[in-house]
Amino acid sequence: MSRLIANDELPFKALKEYLEVTDGNLSSHLSKLEKEEYIVIEKTFEGKRPKTIVKIATKGKKAFDNYIKALKQFIEEN
Repeated sequence: MSRLIANDELPFKALKEYLEVTDGNLSSHLSKLEKEEYIVIEKTFEGKRPKTIVKIATKGKKAFDNYIKALKQFIEEN
């Protein structure tokens, strides 16, 4: 999510390389985020090659913001 916050959208391949995970592992995690409507997965073609773009959704941005606020509060209290 933090990578998408910084970029708004990224190709699946770039996320996979950054996170150093397998296609299946990343797909599994992205499916869960998509189900919660935190991200949008867009499948297109670049020429004849399929391309998957992962975009952060408004709900995802809000959830991430709330997560950061909770972390800050936790740090301040401890």
